[in-house]
Amino acid sequence: MKKWRKLIAAGLVGMMTLSLAACGGGGSEGGSEEGSSENTDGYTIGATYYTLQTEFCMRMDNYAKTYCEENGINYVSYDGNNDAAAQLEQVETMIADGVDAIILNPQDADACVACVEAADEAGIPVFGVNTMVNTDKLTAYVGSQDVGAGEEIMQEMIDYMGTDTFNIVVLEGPMGQSAQLQRWEGINNVLAENPGIEILAYDTANWSRSEAMTLMETWLTTYGDEIDAVVSENDEMALGARQAIEDGGYDIPCIGIDGITDAVAAVKEGRMIASDFQDAEGQISGAIDAAVTVLDGGEVEKEIWIPFQMIRQDNVAEFENRY
Repeated sequence: MKKWRKLIAAGLVGMMTLSLAACGGGGSEGGSEEGSSENTDGYTIGATYYTLQTEFCMRMDNYAKTYCEENGINYVSYDGNNDAAAQLEQVETMIADGVDAIILNPQDADACVACVEAADEAGIPVFGVNTMVNTDKLTAYVGSQDVGAGEEIMQEMIDYMGTDTFNIVVLEGPMGQSAQLQRWEGINNVLAENPGIEILAYDTANWSRSEAMTLMETWLTTYGDEIDAVVSENDEMALGARQAIEDGGYDIPCIGIDGITDAVAAVKEGRMIASDFQDAEGQISGAIDAAVTVLDGGEVEKEIWIPFQMIRQDNVAEFENRY
């Protein structure tokens, strides 16, 4: 099977290079290979992550290396650097190298459809993880239900505030990414049932702590004491907003998603009211397990869900030193 894939890949790579434009703007020359684990007898699984510059994605990649090594699987991974075109180049490289399966953590739900189609043409199964891509050609998807996470953090903030009449600002992830779209949908599902809550402003900070800090500084200048709460689609942005709030002499409650190390500490210290923990290890190991099952000739569910868990001060000790 591997030899057949390598032969077909040689013919496909030239054709696929012509289709780069379908996966977004210009990228690096194939992106950067981040790490690998080698086993001469096991399956080879390749992975491309939309970024390896955030703690959550690094958690997935680091655990994948360990998990594959422990289970006799060859593993190679790439950093997509937030560029869908770079991720397509990385998929092309993995096809040419004859990997047995590909794990895709896509930068954009639409632009990365080309990544799945390229692998599908080469007969290589693709397993989505954490962020979604809009195609039915994925062999399986492993992640957490982001609409539910958006609903949970919005409801948690309402419960904390003890009222359904207040003003919020919302920090969003990269526009067009499935997590951004679905968490925003979830937040608005709850707001639709609570018309007394007003969104003063919303914008993307691209999952970035520094971008969120700058954006929050602007909102504080514009709205000041009118802002009653900050709802953030991830922890990095919530932490950036909280830093701007503290630097400005305000005390505005913030909530986020992921349960990263600094957010767990912030919840413990009372700097964030909560974080909805997303299990990076559970997601990536689930994707690897699904890949091995399929390669062994078995079947898996099309969607595999890993639940979120809300971290609050009353249970924060359970999440300290988890990673």
